[in-house]
Amino acid sequence: MKAMVLAAGRGERMLPLTAETPKPLLEVRGHPLIEYHLRALHAAGVREVVVNLSWLGEKIRAALGDGSRWGLSIHYCDEGPEPLETAGGIFNALPHLGPGPFLVVNGDVWTDYPFSRLAPAEDAMAHIVLVPNPAHHARGDFSLQDGWVTHASGTTHTFSGIARYRPEFFAGCTPGRFPLVPLLKRAIDAGALSGELYQGIWSDVGTPERLALLQSGKIA
Repeated sequence: MKAMVLAAGRGERMLPLTAETPKPLLEVRGHPLIEYHLRALHAAGVREVVVNLSWLGEKIRAALGDGSRWGLSIHYCDEGPEPLETAGGIFNALPHLGPGPFLVVNGDVWTDYPFSRLAPAEDAMAHIVLVPNPAHHARGDFSLQDGWVTHASGTTHTFSGIARYRPEFFAGCTPGRFPLVPLLKRAIDAGALSGELYQGIWSDVGTPERLALLQSGKIA
């Protein structure tokens, strides 16, 4: 099983912290955010990880090296000065992720989600992890019904940035910059997006204030 950590974004909402430090390298309790993911992926049995790069990408490469200190082999996909957005970045990395399902996690989330349990339903093109809506995203993204993701209706949940995809999920895509949400909605319409609600620790570290809460221990 291979995995990808999304690390190419600039983190505009985190300025000025991200002016000189890429967001995945911002530290929480003495370690960069991305390091927690690498440890958790190794614990889940992952041995090969792809990390995409753009803003200050060389600093990420220098900090992580070849990944051997975490028992991993890291391959880097450099997207150039303009990141390719979530789906564009994953599509660009497909040649390095192999022919089977692979895990993806946003490099700027804080979570104790156990990656080893991330598995799509047999006939799903992808499986995504949803979480209870945080205060800053109260409207949510999607709903769940019997283990399948539906368009937002009634009770909604927020996409965590954690997922497992089959390469076929990206069928018909072409190289370039494009977002993930339209592909998720396409899979919902096809009845091919499974999901789960995770109610453990999760935080989108999207602002200096939320990072400060993590540092203070007010978020577990």
